[in-house]
Amino acid sequence: MAATAAEWVEGARVRTLPNSVAPVIVGAGAAGAIDRFNWWASLLALAVALSLQVGVNYANDYSDGVRGTDAARVGPLRLVGSGVATAASVRTAAFACFGVASVAGLLLVVLTGHVWLLAVGVVCVAGAWFYTGGSRPYGYSGWGEAAVFVFFGLVAVLGTQYVQAATVTWAGLAGAVALGSFSAAVLVANNLRDVPTDREAGKRTLAVRLGDRRTRTLYFGLVTLPFVVTVVAAVANVWLLAALGAAAVVVPAVRIVAGGRDGLALIPVLRDTALAMLAWAVLAGVALGLS
Repeated sequence: MAATAAEWVEGARVRTLPNSVAPVIVGAGAAGAIDRFNWWASLLALAVALSLQVGVNYANDYSDGVRGTDAARVGPLRLVGSGVATAASVRTAAFACFGVASVAGLLLVVLTGHVWLLAVGVVCVAGAWFYTGGSRPYGYSGWGEAAVFVFFGLVAVLGTQYVQAATVTWAGLAGAVALGSFSAAVLVANNLRDVPTDREAGKRTLAVRLGDRRTRTLYFGLVTLPFVVTVVAAVANVWLLAALGAAAVVVPAVRIVAGGRDGLALIPVLRDTALAMLAWAVLAGVALGLS
């Protein structure tokens, strides 16, 4: 059976794309804050981020599917687990996305002259694949949230700023911490939803290790940290206080988690947390650029 175009799009999990768009917005804003914004470098960084995001989504679908851990999963369509696409075709799609990311990244290296970024690119692709791939996937051992914080926070934001400004700033670091926290919160919500099926499948995610109550506490801490960072960073740039407006977007998600909901009821939490992250990124990015 061949998956339809709509199923491939759903399998790409487009709702997760704010995780890759938001860091580029903040990184570009941080570069703009020191008058180093570069539109073509921003677009290439966005191409790298989006390609890696879709690639890791397909890679997760493939690896979880061939292990059988998606058999009873709730949430969005799994291409391999549901049987609508072959494992080989999904693996090929993942590698194709990694290829696109590699080409865009290579262009950035050639145009900026920062050859050492090739090593960063290799680490990013390896991190994307071994999250659920390989014989000992780190996503099955509770390290997923830490990796998301590093790759979608520190690497994505500071990398975007660096390819434009050839430096990183405290404002960029603040944005990286905020975006890393938001991205990790999205994954925490996802893994909270999947605790029963992950435990049954032998996946020792951080949520499985912590248990329900402490995982919810972790989520609250992660969605609070960006706003603490906002207030601290506003000491140097008062315009950043505008990013506090993103709190209104995440409040419904916090209420759902605080209410003890589980399973499918947690799906809106993923959506609202991702939208809050995107809202924070736009507001903070504009504030940084205006400064």
